[in-house]
Amino acid sequence: MKKNILWQIFFDVKENWKRFVEKHEKRIRPIVRKEVEKFQQCGDPKQGFKLLVCEGCHDVKIVPYRCHSRFCTSCSSGEAEEWSRVLSHDAYQVLHRHVIFTIDEELRPIFAKHRYLLKDLMDRSVKLIQEFFQRKSKVMPGIIAGLHTFGGKAQFNPHVHMMVTMGGMTAKGEWKQYDFLPFEMLRKQWQTVVLKMLREKLSREEIKRIQPILQQAWNNHQNGFYIYAPKEKGNIKEQLRYIGRYLRHPAIGMSRIIAYDGETVSFRYKDKKDGQEKIETLSVEEFIGRLIQHIPDEFFKMIRHYGIYGRRIRSICRKILGKWQERVKRWIVKMNRLKRRNWSQRQKDQGGHDPGICRKCGNYYEYKGEVCLKDGKLVIRYTTDLMARKYLERMMGYQSGNAEKEEKGRKANPSAPQYSTLYLFGL
Repeated sequence: MKKNILWQIFFDVKENWKRFVEKHEKRIRPIVRKEVEKFQQCGDPKQGFKLLVCEGCHDVKIVPYRCHSRFCTSCSSGEAEEWSRVLSHDAYQVLHRHVIFTIDEELRPIFAKHRYLLKDLMDRSVKLIQEFFQRKSKVMPGIIAGLHTFGGKAQFNPHVHMMVTMGGMTAKGEWKQYDFLPFEMLRKQWQTVVLKMLREKLSREEIKRIQPILQQAWNNHQNGFYIYAPKEKGNIKEQLRYIGRYLRHPAIGMSRIIAYDGETVSFRYKDKKDGQEKIETLSVEEFIGRLIQHIPDEFFKMIRHYGIYGRRIRSICRKILGKWQERVKRWIVKMNRLKRRNWSQRQKDQGGHDPGICRKCGNYYEYKGEVCLKDGKLVIRYTTDLMARKYLERMMGYQSGNAEKEEKGRKANPSAPQYSTLYLFGL
């Protein structure tokens, strides 16, 4: 499969990742090595594949397994798009605010060193919004929060993005709209929450060491830490889809990387200070170091649901609000859930061609079996018939290198029977 530019930066003939590991081995988290190695093998038939055969012309298609790594841009981009599509349908059809909670720049290294604090950062930012809605309007809002640890230049910059319903459900199960957020008050409260959290969670020795940084973070922000929450306009469904894509986007998109010469990497970014697009050029080693720090710890959820979007009570809230909207004739809940598209459906919608249909004859591809990796060796997981099994065994031989010997033997002995793909499947 064709490898994208990020794969080339890590694993081309320069072996940049291998040299990076040798130099910084003790500082690399185990989960980072695991996810990068999965990314390296993404789309490699040696890790397993499915066999598809056209019903008409018997054209053979090999579909390798994807890695589903949290670092792989190819896997995450399609997943992010599908997630935002489903979200735009399942979310309540009301106005939402895209709220962003930031912290002082000097505090970022503390969160990089103590990554367990990132969950508290999300939870406490959400709690601040929930308490405000409860205090002012007596409602429970719906909040979907996403943690971003990266800035425009891929530096470590933890901040929380939220998709917040402008209103919520009352204790009586009714929907009540509320569209006001006092930024000045919330900013100061947020600053207090973050600094208090650090003093609660860190050890006495650590607090003593960073006390000057905490004091400076308080003194340098008289108005509190920055919070951004512009009013959204336009179609509600498109708003939700845009915010959803933003919540799930990776640390750097492939379109932003503009040059790689084996030694340096150049990429575009938008400077938040003047709004201008600029170019950052880094050594390969520094570029890799910046990117891998955004790989989350194992099992850490980067997207969390709260309030009436909470996973435990979401279905109950939907039923209650569904009855309310039938009574008042105001439709904010779609009771029919949108199904996720599979890979074939996504490819068809994006490219206009169904990959399950043969381009040569127009017939459908038939699933014949698949091969997976078990204990470091390729094994047949499933096959539909004997001919497919023989073909899979031959493909496994090619992937392991044994087929090269067979090919040389056939060339040395022209009288040996030659098996074509068409013959293999009965033509």
